[in-house]
Amino acid sequence: MNASSRNSSGSSRSSSSSSSSRSGSSKRGFAAMDPEKQREIASMGGKAAHEKGTAHQFTSEEAREAGRKGGAAVSRDRAHMAEIGRKGGSSSSRSASSGAGARN
Repeated sequence: MNASSRNSSGSSRSSSSSSSSRSGSSKRGFAAMDPEKQREIASMGGKAAHEKGTAHQFTSEEAREAGRKGGAAVSRDRAHMAEIGRKGGSSSSRSASSGAGARN
């Protein structure tokens, strides 16, 4: 009985402490860094991969195929596509009409 009471109190203590530390909005590690510093570190990683020869470079055909797959995946969401159409149509008609008026 004594072991089970320690076990339950230990697990409740660890779960409450871990949940409280994770539920906060404070950033830690890489996420807490200045965006410029993040870019610098990421750039070093990319350069190292290229020097090592392990970085993947897309051919134009691979890039085309990736674009096709991404477009197909996005277009399956009909609600999302309808929203894009509504927003796109309204913003492009405004910019087109203001641009045409400036030329006359």
